[in-house]
Amino acid sequence: MGILSKIWLVFIDSLQTLLLAASVFLVIYVFLFRPFQVNGLSMYPNFDDREYVLTNLIILHFQKPKLGDVIVFKAPPEPDKDYIKRVIGVGGDRIMVKNGNVYLNDKQLDESAYLNPQIKSLAGQFIGEGEEKTVPQGYYFVMGDNRGESSDSREWGFVPDSFVIGESMFVYWPPKDIKTIHNPYN
Repeated sequence: MGILSKIWLVFIDSLQTLLLAASVFLVIYVFLFRPFQVNGLSMYPNFDDREYVLTNLIILHFQKPKLGDVIVFKAPPEPDKDYIKRVIGVGGDRIMVKNGNVYLNDKQLDESAYLNPQIKSLAGQFIGEGEEKTVPQGYYFVMGDNRGESSDSREWGFVPDSFVIGESMFVYWPPKDIKTIHNPYN
């Protein structure tokens, strides 16, 4: 076997390995897990600006997002952008913002696991102070953890199920901030 034949075989072998690796990556990226970058301070202090989170796409085929889950979704005011927020209400839940607190189904929501007690939740354009809204079936009410810096359901309304991309499960970048994302209500 000549030198050109050996080079050709190494090239073909390398190309096959590269195509296999690319195929595996593509399947994982499209169907299973996808990285997303946190942009801005709407989820601070639980998520920092420019952190990367790994988002589980497949979980939506087995269960719907629930209270406390951190989800990535197409932003209702700008569907070409992705937002990351915490689920505060699901279909059938009644939400009210009053005196700086969030009420879920007539009970003050305990958010102490992810919010500093000094943080106040103010009403917005969509949900006024003391006004109760019922989340329609197939929709979610979401809020950022940094209530004063978050554009969320208080301003632009409910997130349709079809806009939800996945549930965030792991912060992987920067390495000093690696952590799993837990639902405080589980």
